[in-house]
Amino acid sequence: MAFKTYRDLEVWQKAIELAESVYRLTGEFPKDERCGLTSQIRRAAVSIAANFAEGYGRTHRGDYLHHVSVASGSLMEVETHLVVASRLMFITRQQALETWRLSQQIGKMLTEIILSLKTPESHTPTPDPIPHTRYPIRDTIPGG
Repeated sequence: MAFKTYRDLEVWQKAIELAESVYRLTGEFPKDERCGLTSQIRRAAVSIAANFAEGYGRTHRGDYLHHVSVASGSLMEVETHLVVASRLMFITRQQALETWRLSQQIGKMLTEIILSLKTPESHTPTPDPIPHTRYPIRDTIPGG
């Protein structure tokens, strides 16, 4: 199947799911956090899909790589905010778990895209001897 748009890509679809999940989770945050952590994590979550889409729309491979990298950074920001929210007891670790697992899936996908964009088109990639070392998958939320 040929991709016609970024909206056909699973990574973008999952990033949208993550943004929705973050908005639902942050509804549990204290009202006095509306301009603080709530705003920060929501903006970071939306930034993932938005930066991926923007990069996809660019005409140069380097621009695409840059925006996917920014999306990856925003994802790590979301994960950090989830840890902080859990440690401050705005949400329980159990409440954050589904969102955390989704973020881990997206992280793996973004890492694979970044690695493929860094591979010169004329070069056949060799298997990574230590796969996903840049983005280790965790089934649990650290800290807390």
